[in-house]
Amino acid sequence: MRIEEGSTAVNFTVEDIFGNKISMSDYKDKKLLLSFFRYASCPLCNLRIAQLIQNYDSLTSKGLHIIAFFQSPKESILEYVGKQDSPFPIIPDPGRQVYKLYGVESSKLGYIRGGVSYTMLTALKAGFKPGRKEGIKELLPADFLIENLTIKRAFYAKQIAEHIPLEQIWPFLE
Repeated sequence: MRIEEGSTAVNFTVEDIFGNKISMSDYKDKKLLLSFFRYASCPLCNLRIAQLIQNYDSLTSKGLHIIAFFQSPKESILEYVGKQDSPFPIIPDPGRQVYKLYGVESSKLGYIRGGVSYTMLTALKAGFKPGRKEGIKELLPADFLIENLTIKRAFYAKQIAEHIPLEQIWPFLE
């Protein structure tokens, strides 16, 4: 079931890829981008991580915190996404426990549309090559803009090449 805007963020306590404990309650009185990705070797996911890293200083200077979830195990995240040296926590969730709490969906049509997108070509051109697929390959990304533990924006992608556009994050930070 999808999370509605205006509702309270669902609490969780997890460990990031380095063993640091992360809880939603740690972000009380803060602004947070909570992002759900497909799997660690997904070219589209790695392109988005690269975009977030590129904009990280600007985003955090406006008070934004970022948490990224992958349905891959820690070892795969370190092998693929970890090469980018992310400054924000990346959480392995191979059982998709938190994905389920936030209503992250899958779609065969969304998988097909995103796989033949301009964004996929951009990701491949940037050097993000596909590797082993872990979990549900048709899983669609989802992003949540959260302030004071309240969901201000819930973005459920319609295809695998979508995330909330950065242009929609900036106004949230004003």
